Amino acid sequence: MTTIATDVAEILHYINGAPSAGTGTQTQPVYNPATGEVTGQLRLANDEDLAQAVAIAKAASETWGEVSIAKRSKILFRFQQLLTEHTDELARIITSEHGKVLSDAAGEISRGIEVVEYACGISQSLKGEYSDQVSTGIDVFSFRQPLGVVAGITPFNFPVMVPLWMAPVAIATGNTFILKPSERDPSASLLIAKLFKEAGLPDGVFQVLHGGKDTVDGLLSHPDIDGISFVGSTPIAKYVHETATKHGKRVQALGGAKNHAVIMPDADMDLAADHINAAAFGSAGQRCMAISVAVAVGDAADALVDKLAEHAGKVNVSHGFDEKADMGPVITPASKSRLQKIVGEAEQAGAALVIDGRDLVVKDHENGFFVGPTIIDKVSREMSAYTEEIFGPVLVVLRVDSLEEAIEVVNANPYGNGTAIFTSSGAHARTYTRRIQVGMVGVNVPLPVPVAWHSFGGWKDSLFGEHHIYGPDGVRFYTRGKAITQRWPEPAKGTAATFNFPSN
Repeated sequence: MTTIATDVAEILHYINGAPSAGTGTQTQPVYNPATGEVTGQLRLANDEDLAQAVAIAKAASETWGEVSIAKRSKILFRFQQLLTEHTDELARIITSEHGKVLSDAAGEISRGIEVVEYACGISQSLKGEYSDQVSTGIDVFSFRQPLGVVAGITPFNFPVMVPLWMAPVAIATGNTFILKPSERDPSASLLIAKLFKEAGLPDGVFQVLHGGKDTVDGLLSHPDIDGISFVGSTPIAKYVHETATKHGKRVQALGGAKNHAVIMPDADMDLAADHINAAAFGSAGQRCMAISVAVAVGDAADALVDKLAEHAGKVNVSHGFDEKADMGPVITPASKSRLQKIVGEAEQAGAALVIDGRDLVVKDHENGFFVGPTIIDKVSREMSAYTEEIFGPVLVVLRVDSLEEAIEVVNANPYGNGTAIFTSSGAHARTYTRRIQVGMVGVNVPLPVPVAWHSFGGWKDSLFGEHHIYGPDGVRFYTRGKAITQRWPEPAKGTAATFNFPSN
């Protein structure tokens, strides 16, 4: 930790409708990954700051949950409009702190806006059920009510999209929301908070609290927080789920991934290689839905590897503001070093390096955290390049003899986030989609991220908790069902009570 520097921006919390320095004295540097330079000093919350934010959210929840659905929707419609108007500004903030290229940053924002649009129609999603005359003179109806105060703990790789997967649905359903963004690229969350306020959201309904593990633990254990949404690595997701559940909270914790693309011999190899290349190296591979394993079936292998190398060789790696760039740097020097280590281990273990991007240097950005596209062929399932979630621009190729073996490989992996199959056979596609033990599956689509009116989530070690994120599952997660059984007897007639258990 450091003291606040005077030559860089001070990045504050957002508490009760306004930026706040809080009372904590610790800070943490924020870097531009393309240059390696410190661009900001992030204020970190202490226990007092956390207690204040939760107390404000608790008080706001008592009134926000009573606001009509029509008024909530109106605010979200305005918020959606403001996000669209400020897309360029948000994208530039993302690029400056994350490193991804501007077009990719804008795409992230667009997918986040899609969830806001879904939340604007919350009146449809919150419709209850009614059963007339279930017994003589008795009706039963049900509806859903907000949890109260919920918190979102979000990763660095999507500093706008993932918060927008959570907050709009939580707020639309009547909850107040505390966002704990990644310390690596926190500034976009403050503009989101500002736009929520401009849209008319009451103070205290959406707040931003920066911090590290102490802040996370405080959110997981605070008695006035009713739900936790998390996206991050599997070890932390498991910890978040276990800790928050132990403290009586509802939890959705999305973990890591090792996404496989299975390529059949009957696939269009140019299409497969082009799309796998983009899915593996887009955003420098720092996506939970990135394709990191190409499973080449039978005769597909040699042709696929040749095509992948051809496409990867054309990827333009540069800083994110370069309009010609296809991908930028990884997030930290530690990430770069880890990637270099894993690639080296695979090479030493006998894998074939088709393209090696470990020593890439971008002109005039020599101190940036760059790693070029890397393809490793003939990888075995014991190598760290296969067993670990790489989270960088590294694609490994596994060779198998049949679709049956490919399915066995994917199902044996502990992760179950996303997968894809490239084939021209409907029979192969149907077999794969039905038998594969993965939550999101693409057919000739390498990044099968569901649209907002479905829900996003994996299986196995990629999800802890029963609810997926956004869409219908998001509505169910942020609300509780209530069933009402009612009788309105006619005056003076009444209804005789009985000591027997009520029956119809």
